[in-house]
Amino acid sequence: MAKRDYYEILGVSKSASDDELKKAFRKAAVKHHPDKEGGDETKFKEVNEAYEVLKDKQKRQRYDQFGHAGVGGASGGGGGNPYENFGGFNSQGFEFNFGDGGLGDIFGQFFGGGQSQRGPRRGRDVEAQVELSFEEAVFGVEEKITLDMEDECEHCKGTTVEPGHSLKTCDTCKGAGQVTRVMNTMFGAMQQAVTCETCHGKGKIPEKVCTVCRGKGTQRRKQTINLKVPAGIDDGATIRLKERGEAIGDGARGDLYVNIRVKAHKHFTREGDLILSDEHISMVDAALGTEIDVETVDGKVRMKVPAGTQSGTDFKLSGHGVPHLRSDRRGAHIVSIIVDTPTKLTKKQKELLELFEGAKKRGLF
Repeated sequence: MAKRDYYEILGVSKSASDDELKKAFRKAAVKHHPDKEGGDETKFKEVNEAYEVLKDKQKRQRYDQFGHAGVGGASGGGGGNPYENFGGFNSQGFEFNFGDGGLGDIFGQFFGGGQSQRGPRRGRDVEAQVELSFEEAVFGVEEKITLDMEDECEHCKGTTVEPGHSLKTCDTCKGAGQVTRVMNTMFGAMQQAVTCETCHGKGKIPEKVCTVCRGKGTQRRKQTINLKVPAGIDDGATIRLKERGEAIGDGARGDLYVNIRVKAHKHFTREGDLILSDEHISMVDAALGTEIDVETVDGKVRMKVPAGTQSGTDFKLSGHGVPHLRSDRRGAHIVSIIVDTPTKLTKKQKELLELFEGAKKRGLF
């Protein structure tokens, strides 16, 4: 679905002042705030996205000139996190994770609610960091991550049982996985079911523990993990690789969270799916027009600068920006022209400029 015009969303004209924009935003934000009765979260996000662009002079200028494509919004849809609910890389088994910290309901767990204490055991989650160049983030790259962490015991294959032996019923909980404790409280004696400390809730224990890992089920060793970083990933993103964290005896592995850091580029900056850069030209080329070679992530691109171009004018090179994570389309490369005014002139150059200025005053230009 096509995105709505930002001025229309805020209910202002294209000539609206900064103060008018602010007043319109506050009014619309209060009206649609999701915490208010009758509020609309989708419209609230839409209003916030519109104001974030229009309150910035440079972004507003590009929006007025190029529309949504000038501010990294060519892909359509609402604002918000571009990685939210992203799931296009199932072959690697990872997903982008921007959710909460998984804290759960503390009070619910205390009073018997929340997660079951007999749920499956999981290994520890592991966090790592990968640093990419600007171009690697734009086009994607495959990286190898080496980590020192708990891996499955090669002798017992993580079962904790010595090969040739099996599991038997836990003597402590009699196979229930839980034991009952009596607690004295201000309300009197209360019973509480807790996880059995002998079998850790499994109800069974080894007839003979593994002689290599001593019943732990894991061994610490270095592991190399292949990471496929998708094209268009941004600085600060996190990739979650399911069950690639630490192993645990007779349980599922934890997850691996890879934090992405992108090094700054000496020529380019990035805004969403846009790449921004500056190009300098002389005042003569600005007046007469010229063609210049613009450096992009795809190599040099020839760009025409029309006669009379003013300093600060933006030009759009479509399809030379950052790829969209959810499609095969790419954003644009925005080139800002800076007209250089000479600081040192020869006598002849001064005479020519004075001649031009005199002709201009006489109405010849």
